[in-house]
Amino acid sequence: MKSLFKSEQGRNEIFQLYDLKLESLGIEFEYKTVGTSYGDTNIIITGGKSAPPMILVHGSNGCAPIALETYSTMREKFRVYAVDVLAQPNKSAETRLSMKDDSYGKWMNEVISKLNLDSITMAGFSFGGLVILKTLEHDETRIKEVFLTAPAYIVNGNPLKALFKVFIPMRRYMKTKNKEYVEKFLSNVFTERDKFAIEYLSKVFLEFNMDFTPVPVINAQKAKKIITPIHLFAAENDILFPGKKMIKRAKQIFPSLKQTKLFYGSKHVQNQAENRIIEEVILEK
Repeated sequence: MKSLFKSEQGRNEIFQLYDLKLESLGIEFEYKTVGTSYGDTNIIITGGKSAPPMILVHGSNGCAPIALETYSTMREKFRVYAVDVLAQPNKSAETRLSMKDDSYGKWMNEVISKLNLDSITMAGFSFGGLVILKTLEHDETRIKEVFLTAPAYIVNGNPLKALFKVFIPMRRYMKTKNKEYVEKFLSNVFTERDKFAIEYLSKVFLEFNMDFTPVPVINAQKAKKIITPIHLFAAENDILFPGKKMIKRAKQIFPSLKQTKLFYGSKHVQNQAENRIIEEVILEK
């Protein structure tokens, strides 16, 4: 299988940034590799060994250390398993799964089975939300509750807005290598400037073959079958997955929806203050 990384040097540079982010967190952790039918899955584990389990799922073009930073206090209450999603610029296998079938759900449930976990709390951002919902669709028996932040797979935004504000700046950077286009992309997607995201995505855009497949939305009938409690955080000014539209549909299709919160003025990626609010909600449960 041809690598998704465009060069060995590019892979090494992305992994160096991955390691720097993980080191910057200043936490005790261990790596664990779990074999699945889709390939090896890299997991970073932290928190008390006797604490209840939590699985963190990062967003598209991300990695486990970013999820650990986003949910930085979870290790105080949980045994945290931050998963590197397959076929993303991280340390898991490069097997690209389909978003149209139940592959992501099967994969995550294999990971859960290999880790021998039960009564799991799951939290995820953006594409990580799609992975979590696919997990619930496939087999939710071992999931206690889920917390989704600006998740994919519930609604999509205006494709023309996404084209001009997200994908064209990305493509222009890939063509010119001018970081001004990365800054422009991030200004439309991030609520506050993130220095690491600029460095990391600058490498990813140039050195990794990203998946530009259109993101599907969950079938209402499948959504109605989910019984796991769902807590949803949405962003008002999210170009990709608009918050008000998302909350409206979520209330219509998820009978297990327990809570929604709209971050007014927030873009797709929340700021640190909003991430702390999300953590407070999780820790109160």
